[in-house]
Amino acid sequence: MAGLYFEEFTVGQRFSHAIRRTVTEADNVFFSALTHNPAALHLDEEYCRTQTEFGQRIVNSCFTLGLMVGISVGDTTLGTTVGNLGWDEVRFPVPVFHGDTLRIETEVHEVRASKSRPNNGIVIFIHRAFNQRGAEVASCKRSALMLRKPA
Repeated sequence: MAGLYFEEFTVGQRFSHAIRRTVTEADNVFFSALTHNPAALHLDEEYCRTQTEFGQRIVNSCFTLGLMVGISVGDTTLGTTVGNLGWDEVRFPVPVFHGDTLRIETEVHEVRASKSRPNNGIVIFIHRAFNQRGAEVASCKRSALMLRKPA
């Protein structure tokens, strides 16, 4: 099992995830279409070139969030999570563009026993995504309900 059990997490623990991902135009267009998001910022190159401060399409922020959390799973929660409880403080300080390569870092922010589920604990992660220039492009706090080690 790749993921860690509740007892294996400690506050301040850090992960620099080995997987990096270059975001493609296809990623952005397919994701926007699959989620029924018709925003011109994601789909209309001419509009973005002439009508926005970016001068080009920007990647759908929900894709960026999903990619950031998804890359973290193999090192943290794969096979040991019961489920996500929520995402808080989601931020996108810098846009992601087609061709950007993202790397992800995770820090364990909080670890506590579940009051209602004795076989589980709650781990709060802070995930951060950075582009190839080192700019932080996304961050969030993720609360996960984790399995305890089997007896």
